[in-house]
Amino acid sequence: MNVHSPGRDAPAALDQVLRTGPFHLALRTAIEARGLALHRVRHRLAQRGIHIGVTSLSYWQQGARRPARAESLRAVRALEEVLGLPPESLLRLLAPAGGGGQERPASRSYQTLFADSAVLRVLLAELGSPPDGGLHTLDHWERVRIGPGRQLLTRSSQQAVRAHRDGVDRYLAIHHGDPGCTPGRVRVRADENCRVGRVRWSAGTAIVVTELLFDTRLRSGETHVFGYTFEDGTGGACQEYVRGFSFGGGRYVLQVGFDAGQLPVRCHSFARTSAAARPSGAQELPLSGVNRTVHLVRADAGPGILGIGWEWP
Repeated sequence: MNVHSPGRDAPAALDQVLRTGPFHLALRTAIEARGLALHRVRHRLAQRGIHIGVTSLSYWQQGARRPARAESLRAVRALEEVLGLPPESLLRLLAPAGGGGQERPASRSYQTLFADSAVLRVLLAELGSPPDGGLHTLDHWERVRIGPGRQLLTRSSQQAVRAHRDGVDRYLAIHHGDPGCTPGRVRVRADENCRVGRVRWSAGTAIVVTELLFDTRLRSGETHVFGYTFEDGTGGACQEYVRGFSFGGGRYVLQVGFDAGQLPVRCHSFARTSAAARPSGAQELPLSGVNRTVHLVRADAGPGILGIGWEWP
């Protein structure tokens, strides 16, 4: 087998992601650069005495699982050889961030969480977003308000985050409006411990990405609490609200409030492993008649998608 140097032959993107991570994106980029299907990767690993399934390889490159056990780390070392990568180039991305700092939790690529991921990728690139924003959520309270026209009026978030690398000073908040949304009219308000920076949006997909700037640079392991609100009201009838989590492990509380003159007849919570997956784990949710709200609580959310859906009369 001819082993090529990624510094000479692989796309520049591979060089970059091998330096910055995260692991799953580096692995996926390396496999794509070599033009190998996962079953061929599995076969070449088997030739070296490493037996691992295509499903596990798929989970690793999606960020749904991280290799941690000794036999898995041996497989990663063999993958470096199979893919013609420098020794330790993948293994070091599995080490705790910052050399003994905060360990990055299990993650999943944002591309699996958004149906319009190609557009989102362009917007994030305009804001100079690295593959891994360097933050994962510890606690997230979100309040959504539905208006008298059945439209999403506002969504407010209060988040506690932890940095898993040094130098993080911002958070990129993503809003995906309902059909009919006019993203140019969506407004973003910084409520606490942040300020609004650059804003990018796509009219065709109703996606708005906002840069929320902190007044401090976080070191690995440090935490930050901040709040912000998207003011929309431009879309059509809203029938569900979903939140995608690139990283797992945090607590998530979602509350949806309805106008007194427009109450749904049925509400339920659900989960999805990706934007393209079918909903699973549906549970009926009681609607509070007094407060006209419905909510869900997940102690260990993500990676993946959580949401509340409802039916209008």
